[in-house]
Amino acid sequence: MKTGIDALSFDVAKLHLPIKTLAEARNIEPEKLEKGLGLIKMTLPDTHQDSVVFAANALTKLIQDNQINLNEIARIYVGTESSIDSAKPIGSYLVDLMEQKFGENTLAECDVVDFTFACIGGVDAMQNCLDFIKLNPTKKAVVVTTDFAKYDLNSTGEYTQGAGAVAMLITANPRIIAFENHWATNTKGVFDFFKPFRTVSKEAISGNTNNESWFENLEAEIEIHKDQPVFDGQYSNQCYMDRTRNAYFSFKKLKQTSTTLYNSWNSIIMHLPYSFQGRRMLSEIYALDAENSIISGEETPAEYQTKLKETSKTSEYKNFVEEKLMPAELASSLIGNLYTGSIFMGFLSTLAHFYDSKKEISGNTFGFLAYGSGSKSKVFEGIIQDEWKSAIANTKLFETLEKSFEIDFDTYEKLHKKEQKQSIQAPKQEWILDRIEKEIPTLIGARYYKWID
Repeated sequence: MKTGIDALSFDVAKLHLPIKTLAEARNIEPEKLEKGLGLIKMTLPDTHQDSVVFAANALTKLIQDNQINLNEIARIYVGTESSIDSAKPIGSYLVDLMEQKFGENTLAECDVVDFTFACIGGVDAMQNCLDFIKLNPTKKAVVVTTDFAKYDLNSTGEYTQGAGAVAMLITANPRIIAFENHWATNTKGVFDFFKPFRTVSKEAISGNTNNESWFENLEAEIEIHKDQPVFDGQYSNQCYMDRTRNAYFSFKKLKQTSTTLYNSWNSIIMHLPYSFQGRRMLSEIYALDAENSIISGEETPAEYQTKLKETSKTSEYKNFVEEKLMPAELASSLIGNLYTGSIFMGFLSTLAHFYDSKKEISGNTFGFLAYGSGSKSKVFEGIIQDEWKSAIANTKLFETLEKSFEIDFDTYEKLHKKEQKQSIQAPKQEWILDRIEKEIPTLIGARYYKWID
């Protein structure tokens, strides 16, 4: 029995800042970001949007476009690192909102939970749902990835920001892709990128030396939540390479093959924090698994890096990138980082590219190299099914991205600093964050959403 993705939908922030605009404001040569990293635009949430809104919009589209009976959905599993609550999962919000729109108690027997492991949480959620469907082939599951990749102003991650969600229907005998049973994992506990609990002393804020109550805070330290991570870009790149390389060769062992594995993949889908990250990280695997590798294993670290750079500049590697990686990069260039959704947006980008170019890919094998900081990689593969074109015909990925609304730099900074109070674009046919409770003691902080026709 086959299990995999039967349907896909997405929702991406409708505002964007051109990378050229950001580069010029930060005194960065635009070509360094555009041609060096493959960045064209970065998407940004409007004032009425958050990770629940993106998830709810993507899920609503999935249900409507595929005429899904909610009573058939046994679980909604969410991958995110942009949770809006430390206890209440985004999945519970989605159940509430879907029942508001499609009928009370239609999801009363649906299991929901959030998965958090940086950018790989959505893959973890999907693997769990695939296992569930194998045991319960008559049921259906939904995986939603939703995130807002926000970085500090003037930081080295600022130009990789993005926001949006991807929703996927997981079933037996799927129309789009069926995944094979081999999954390789490589894990190591590191601090390459993380979002720690942060504190500042009450005295430093208020001058209160006696620890008197300050806005009902009795603790001497005030806890602060920040969407922005603590990260080391170079170290994170190395962790990405190490985990992915190790998982790749573990996958080769599971497949019991000695031939070059990537040659068996027609397309390769990787986690893309920026568009060209995959091609930069994969050169090592490309060199090590080549039939006539130039790497002997006896090189010094400097010699090793030199040979990797030489490999990445060869015409053979550039052709390899163009054939197997480029289609997944197209959407990333126009959106930015979606954290848990990046690898699935890369998959949708590849499908949409082949759909628009009228290329038949039924029976093609896609290789997936997932990564999440902290850190973990998973490598797996799937086979494109015969009905993939009809299943994605209504997604209209690139047509939707073309309609994104361009903002100027001043507006971008106001949004980032949360100084912008009114929506830039009037919401239409979408969910919005309506209000956050600030008065009722037993509901302080509760977030309420509504659908706008």
